[in-house]
Amino acid sequence: MNRPSQIGRLGDLPNEEFRERLHAMADWIADYRAHIAERPIAPNDKPGAVLAQLDGTPPEGGASLDAIFSDIERVIVPGVAHWAHPQFMSYFGCTTTNPGILAEMITAALNVNAMTWRTSPAATELETLVLDWLRQWLTLPADFQGVVYDTASISTMHALATAREQAAPNTRKLGLSGRAELPVFRIYASDQAHSSVEKGAIAIGIGEENVRRIPSDAQFRMDLAALRDAVMADVNAGLRPLAVVATVGTTSTASVDPVREIAKICRDHRMWLHIDAAYGGGLALLPEEKWVTDAWAEADSLVINPHKMLFVPFDFSALYVRDIERLRRLFTLAPEHLHLRDPAGAEINYMDYGVQLGRRFRALKAWVVWRAFGREGMAARIREHLRLAQLFARWIEEDPRFELSAPVMMGVVCFRLKNSDDQVADRQNSEAVARINASGDAYLTQTKLRGRVVMRLGLGNILTTEEHVARVWEMIRAAV
Repeated sequence: MNRPSQIGRLGDLPNEEFRERLHAMADWIADYRAHIAERPIAPNDKPGAVLAQLDGTPPEGGASLDAIFSDIERVIVPGVAHWAHPQFMSYFGCTTTNPGILAEMITAALNVNAMTWRTSPAATELETLVLDWLRQWLTLPADFQGVVYDTASISTMHALATAREQAAPNTRKLGLSGRAELPVFRIYASDQAHSSVEKGAIAIGIGEENVRRIPSDAQFRMDLAALRDAVMADVNAGLRPLAVVATVGTTSTASVDPVREIAKICRDHRMWLHIDAAYGGGLALLPEEKWVTDAWAEADSLVINPHKMLFVPFDFSALYVRDIERLRRLFTLAPEHLHLRDPAGAEINYMDYGVQLGRRFRALKAWVVWRAFGREGMAARIREHLRLAQLFARWIEEDPRFELSAPVMMGVVCFRLKNSDDQVADRQNSEAVARINASGDAYLTQTKLRGRVVMRLGLGNILTTEEHVARVWEMIRAAV
């Protein structure tokens, strides 16, 4: 189809042209998915390369869709990192699925605002349903209820804000400033925890410097003795321990903090326990991996990102809070008499459970994907990613030039090219990652563990097979 689009002066595309464009777009998306492995994963351009190819003058008149999509093919698509490429093994992989893409198309067409039940009953009730499905898979008690946000950073911020309100009542009304009766609050997280802890502390007025990073042990888990010492030191200094963030699946190594022991420390000091299971929580769908849920029932809140392991397209983050009314009381602005709920409890206004008023219909894509695959289907694919990670780790151990840098807990492998000179090794590992990524055929990340640069491979893409992993391994060996 190569003709000017007929966008009217005061209207939209005529329905028949829209239908034709939809069919053409469906073919483009299917071809993209089918042949994505043939594309370079990421461009090697410098910042500004995309902008340099596009007109910086705001459009006065309308352009044809042919011209617009020509620029998408010419500039936009070559200018992105193709996360869904089967040899993109950076971060936590990519959970793009065909059912998820179809659901996103429907979501865009409906374009509803899921702020209240009355603005979109189906969006509200579907959100309630998929959150309860996920709660059951995570084996969380029924007194945990959830709400959907975009990312774990926002989920964690809301959890910490609720903890702050519990420790300092009326903060939502009075704020923190000028209140001499309030102590300085402290939040604790391991040195492997996500940076969203600091961002949350900044957002809720606690402050970045009041997040204490606790050293981790040899397995990159929070060191319990160090946590106890830090808490007692703060208590003795007249500070108030507010919350601990325990991580299940840390960013660099996917390590799991000792949640049960941390929960006891939280009880002893009346601290809020927030579990960041944004990545690792998905492991709970596998019966043989239920160990990962140990002591989750002891938490006050837990976040999981189904867009990291559970095959829901980005973005979708679920926050669960024990007695979620604490969260609603913190953020609702509507008078109580406006909360006219039906006896079954279905009329929920999710806008009251966070800072956001307008909300996307995110629940639809989770509902479609989870129905299409089922728990067994998702578990089988997660299990395969775990197998591939263990296989790759075995290849590392069999090559005397390399060493594993951390235990392999999930679909993440941290490894390092050895050298008797650590600084030389740092440079060699960093250069190897840069060469591999510049090739366009694979994509890895590097991180630092114990001050040393290591290479990091993350699995999670439904398109990735053992053949792709073997190909990347050969590239790594060649690169060093």
